[in-house]
Parts: sequence; structure tokens; C-alpha cells
Amino acid sequence: MVQVLRNSVCLVILIIFVRVDLSQQFQLSQTRTLLRIQKLLNFPAVLSNWNYSTDFCNLEPDSSVTVVCYEGNMTQLHIIGKKGALMLPHNFSMKSFVNTLAKLPDLKVLTLVSLGLWGSIPGKIAHLSSLEILNMSSNFLYGAIPQEISLLSGLRTLILDDNMLAGQLPDWFHVLPLLTVLSLKHNILNGSLPNSLNELENLRLLSLSHNHFYGELPDLSTLTNLQVLELEDNGFGPQFPQLGNKLVTLKLSKNKFRSSIPAEVSSFYQLEHFDVSMNSLVGPLPPVFFSLPSLSYLNISGNKLTGMLMVNISCNDELKVVDLSSNLLTGSLPQCLLADMRDRIVLYPRNCFVTGGQQQHPVSFCQNEALAVGIVPEEKKKERTHKVVLALSIIGGVVGVIMLLGIVYLVVRRQKERNTVKKPPTNIIVENPSAGYTSKLLSDARYISQTMQFAPLGLSTYRVFSYEEIEDATKNFDSSAFMGEGSQGQMYRGQLKDGSFVAIRCLKMKRRYSTQNFTHHIDLISKLRHRHLVSALGHCFELYLEDSSVSRIFLVFEYVPNGTLRSWISGRHLRQSLTWTQRIAAAVGIANGIQFLHTVAGVYSNNIKITDILLDQNLVAKISSYNLPLMAESMAKVSRGISSSGSKDSSGHERINQEAQADIYDFGVILLEIIRGRASKSKNEINALREKLQEAISSDSAARKSIVDPGIQNECLDQSLKTMMEVCVRCLLKDPVTRPSLEDVLWNLQFAAQVQDAWCGEYRSSDGSPVSPSQPKLSIC
Repeated sequence: MVQVLRNSVCLVILIIFVRVDLSQQFQLSQTRTLLRIQKLLNFPAVLSNWNYSTDFCNLEPDSSVTVVCYEGNMTQLHIIGKKGALMLPHNFSMKSFVNTLAKLPDLKVLTLVSLGLWGSIPGKIAHLSSLEILNMSSNFLYGAIPQEISLLSGLRTLILDDNMLAGQLPDWFHVLPLLTVLSLKHNILNGSLPNSLNELENLRLLSLSHNHFYGELPDLSTLTNLQVLELEDNGFGPQFPQLGNKLVTLKLSKNKFRSSIPAEVSSFYQLEHFDVSMNSLVGPLPPVFFSLPSLSYLNISGNKLTGMLMVNISCNDELKVVDLSSNLLTGSLPQCLLADMRDRIVLYPRNCFVTGGQQQHPVSFCQNEALAVGIVPEEKKKERTHKVVLALSIIGGVVGVIMLLGIVYLVVRRQKERNTVKKPPTNIIVENPSAGYTSKLLSDARYISQTMQFAPLGLSTYRVFSYEEIEDATKNFDSSAFMGEGSQGQMYRGQLKDGSFVAIRCLKMKRRYSTQNFTHHIDLISKLRHRHLVSALGHCFELYLEDSSVSRIFLVFEYVPNGTLRSWISGRHLRQSLTWTQRIAAAVGIANGIQFLHTVAGVYSNNIKITDILLDQNLVAKISSYNLPLMAESMAKVSRGISSSGSKDSSGHERINQEAQADIYDFGVILLEIIRGRASKSKNEINALREKLQEAISSDSAARKSIVDPGIQNECLDQSLKTMMEVCVRCLLKDPVTRPSLEDVLWNLQFAAQVQDAWCGEYRSSDGSPVSPSQPKLSIC
């Protein structure tokens, strides 16, 4: 018996030792994982005190780093870097980082904010199967939201704000039944929202502000627990969304809503923050808004809301900010808003209030504007009804008389036919051209065949579009297709029947011209087709019915979706930055595009900026904004029938040379930003930087590399960098006569590309690693 007891005690002691040993091994594994994370994050300052002796499960939590353990297992990891952290080096791998995190399978909360993470989110994020909260905001993540996140069945909070995530909002979020917080602010997501979003019954916060979403919102009234809805700065509309009445915060500013505010909003008794500013909302403003019991912030500015306010309207005492600016409101500002102005901000200019103190329009202005947007005051509705009845009566009488005369005519004609001797029929030639082919389309047909030789590879032939095609592509010019408006007209995003996307520029004619006035310009535009230009695909004329003069011209361009060159070099939300080799290639492409504009198209003075350079899916640079004919500044010449390059005298040649040199200077400014990775704010700064580059050219390699974008310093062969700097300095010379020709620029840029490529090839083996261990390892060639 004693022996059995001894054996039992020994077994218990052995089990305890084994458990302790396993626990120590597990803790050591977690320590190694965290130190690996420290290394992958490039040893940030907030993790500077981590080492192998650190007891991570008993760390004192602070605002930057918190580690929480439960029974020895790590369940929470919070790492928050400094605001505005730079992107991690080129050797960082998001895939390796997530694979390392997957070694902490019990993590329920993961916060990785402002750490410079870059790359697409790998699907292996699903290996963190216990995750309930995931916050990776304020980094440089790009690409689509991976579908593997839908496998995290326990996920309650997903925050990916302030990144560069693109693509449409996935339609699988409804498979996450516990999701309560979905925040994707400040990304470049686009498209319309999936209807499945209204199945997230537990959702309390939905924030999609500052993206590129558009179209009608799904019915969100089924989200009975939704308290915060933030959709600012998108393209939603035109109908006001259907919402549940438990909202506390509603932010819909800077969208395309054009309907009225539904009466149901007046029953949102928990609403504290209401912002629908900068839309085109119409109809009356419900006075009950001012007395909603919880409302503290009300902003309806920048709409077309109407109605007469009364002095005796009651207000909620908690109302601290009221902005009624730039609407069509009349009457008197409620007295309750003017009381206790020290504790309340009230803005109401650019309405038609009789209340003084802030700039107001006359009452007639608001009435006329209301009529212009189709809002008819009640007293005028009756008048309109009487006019309609009178007009219908007159029309009915006229139609009756016409019908009677028609019957008499038919009777007389039939009688004559009976009395007429039958004759053999004659051939009657009736000219009845198809309504689908206007005379202008037929007269322009000869230009279509001439453009074949100018089309770059993969680009469809330039053609004439029908107005119906333009309407279909833009969904009848829906607000969701509207991209913006500038000096060169309104721009719409469209989709043709073959599925391809296009950019459509709408030009409104200030004076009336016939289609013949535009023959030369259309011929020139049809030839502006080059690999490094956002090329024209076709055009469409809209004509006035009374005299067939041109009312609007639609120019159809290829759609380039990959962002501007600046966003890939010095943008605030920087994606994976372009390598030095890619930057040289972009510079060569821009120079080729400018050379084509000068030598083939005869288009000068293009005022090209780095934000006018777009990158396609292969990172090929394309100039998107150049001095097209038909723009407002060119229309003065239409009536005279000459182009911007039509002058042949000596003064004309001198002007062309000056405009060409201006384009060279603008190219130099772009080249400066490509080299430095930072934008220049003024001409004085550009001049100072030119001098700095000139000094560096005459100095050594270290001086030159100190000017270069830090992210690519190790990639630049000195000869390549020096050549690029020399081209940049010469392009920025003050005297235009001393600036280089485009041929000279291109030769030197191509030389820089060749020596860089040769260097990359010399020091890289076939698997991408350096051949000579003595040479510094290249990040990316």
C-alpha cells in the first residue's frame, strides 16, 4: 500500500514538472514570436525595450503597447506607433508578418496602428481563427479586402481606416453574424454597396467615409441596432437612405443626395449629430428638427432646402451647433436659436431670412431658385393647376377641329379617286435616311479610317458615339457617374456595352457653331492616340433642334484606374512606392508623350503637372490632361477656323518654341519630385532645389544620394542618378533658350535607364540575389 502511494506521489510530481516545462516552452515560443514581430516591424521605438528576458504577460500596459494573457496564453496584442509613421522598408513582407502572427492562435484582439505596414492583406489572416477585434488602421495596406476574413466567424470589430484599400465592398460581410463595428474610412474603395449589408442585425457602427462609393444605398432600416452611420465624401444618391430610428450619429455630407429629407427622421429621438451638408437636398426643412430631444449638432448647409421658419419655434437646449447656410429658407430665424449665443454656434448666411446679422438674399431669390429646382410654392400650385386645365381645354378643341377637317379631306379624296382614270404606277424615289445616321455622322465618317494608324496596341478605333450610347454609359448622367468639374468641362465615368470603362468629358458651348466649325479639331483629337497619353476613343455632338447648331460635345477617353504618379511617389497614403527603375521608365514615358504632342499633334503649352500623370495596370505613365482643342480657351479660335498651331509666320514659330520650352520646364518639375519623393511648394523652392542639385552633381555620390527619396537610395546606380539630376537641372533653367530639346532629354533618360538595367543585371543572379557578396544588396531593380 505504501509503495502504491509512493508511486502515485511520484506520478503527480512528474505531471506537474511536465506541465511546468510545457508552459515554459510555450511562453518561450510566444517570446520568440513577439521578438520576430519586433524585427519585422524594423525595431520601432515603441518596442525598444523588448528582449528575451521580458515577461510579456506581465508588461505594464501603456498607450502604445499592451499585451494581455489568460492562463499563460496571449489573447490581446496592441501596438500603436507614432502618427504619420513612414512606410516600412522594401524588404518588409506582409505575408511573412501575418505568418508570424499566426503563431499566436489564441489572439482575440489585435491592434496594429501607424506602424508603416504595406502590401495587400494576405488570406492567411484567417489562421487567427480566435480574432474578435482587428484594427490595422493608419498604415499603407492596398488591394482588395480578402475574402478569407469571412472565415473569422467570431469577428465583432473590423477597423481598416486610413489605408489604400481598393475595389468594391465585398458582399460576404453578412456571414459574420456577430459583427458590430465595420469601419473602412479614408480608403479608395468604390462601387455600390451590396444589399446583403442590411443583414448585419448586430451592426452598431458603419463608417465608409472618404471613399469612392456611389449609387443608391440598400435599405438600412432593418439594422435596428445601428447607432452610428458615417458616409461622408462619397457619391451616394440621389435618394435619401432608409434608416432605423435608433441612430445617434448620421453623417451624409458631400454626397449626391437630391431628394427631400423624409419625415421619418423627425422621429429619431436618440439622434445627437446630424450632418447632410454639401448635397442637393430639396423640399421643406421640418421645423421639428430644432426640438429633437437629443440633438446637439445640426448641419444642413449647402443644399436647396426650402420653407418658412417662425420666430416662436421651440429648440432643444442641448443644441450647440446649427448651420443653415446656403439654402433657400425664408421667414425669421427662431428666437430660441439666438438666445444664449455664447454657448451656441448658429450660422445662417446665404438664405432669405428677414433676420439681420448675416448676409441674406432677397426673398425673390429663394423663390426663383426653388422654382428652378422644381419646388413649387403652395400658392403657385393652384395657379399652375388653372393654367393646365385651360391649356388642356384649348388643346382638346384644336384636336377636335383637326379631326373633323381630316374626315372631310378623306371623303373628298376618295370621291376623286373613284372619278380618276387608272394609270400605270410610276417609280417613286423617296429619300428617307435612317434616323440613327445624322448628316454630321456621315460627313465625319472619312475621319474614322484615318485614325487607324494612330491607335496604340489594345485601343479601339476612334469612332463617333451616338447620344444614346453616352446616356447608357453614364446611366443617363446619374450622379454616381459624375467624377468632377473643372476648367475643361464636366467629367463622367461610364461603362460601354462591351463592359469597358471610359471617361467622358462634357463641353458646353457658350456660342452656337455648326458641326463644320469643329471638323479640324475633331480630326486632330482623333489622332491624339499614343501609349503615353490618355487617348481619345471618340466623340458625340448634341445639337439644338431649331438650327442644328452644337449645344454640347462629349469626348470619350480611355479610363485609367490606377491613380496618379504622385500617389505612387509622394502621396499621403502611399502605396508600395515605385522603384528607381520604374521611376526612370515613368519619366521616359512622360517625355515620349510630350514629344508626340509637340511633333505629331502640334499641341503645346500643356501645363502638365505630376497629378496629371496616371498609371495604368502595368504602371505605364499616361498624360491625362493636355491642351486639347475644343476647350474653353480654344473656342475663340473656332469661328476663325484655325488651330493652336496653325500660324506659319515667324512670330508664330517663336511662340511655339516658347510654349514648347514651357512644357520642358513643367517636365523638369515632375522630374524633381520623381527624384526627391517630395512635392515642391513654390517656384522659389524649385529654384533653390535646382541649385542644390547642381552642387550635388559637382560633388560626390554621397551628396547626390542625400537628396534622393530615402526609400530608393540603395537602388540607384550613381551614374544613372547623376544623369537624371543633370536632365532635371537643365530643364529647370531660367532662360528657356538654354533648356534642352526633347530629343536631348529622351536620349539622356534612356541612357540612365540602360546603365541602371545593366547594373541590376550584373549584380543579380538568376534567382534575384547579388552575385558578389561584397556588393550591397539591391532592394528592387
